[in-house]
Amino acid sequence: MTDHRTLDQHIADSLKKDAANGELQSAKSWGKPLDFGDGFSETPEELRTAFKLLKDAGYVPPEVEMLRELEALRAQLQHASGVERQELIAKITDLQLRVQVRMENIRS
Repeated sequence: MTDHRTLDQHIADSLKKDAANGELQSAKSWGKPLDFGDGFSETPEELRTAFKLLKDAGYVPPEVEMLRELEALRAQLQHASGVERQELIAKITDLQLRVQVRMENIRS
């Protein structure tokens, strides 16, 4: 017999079962707000869950590291002027292009 439930239904059933068994409460993040820092909002929506799972497992994808670097460069840019500002703009532009290429490769 084939199970015709959707993935969302499978996930909901699994979460209900784990909640009933107390397994969810043993998670280190139980009862705490989700941390969406570290480039989460810059990550394409369709990749967020996968990247979050990898992050929780201790693995940080190179794309997330690149997004963190972008965030740091943008923060530096706010206080830069002159030649330093132009160099930061060039670095940011280059890194943005590299991130876009990597994200397109992931999507395809």
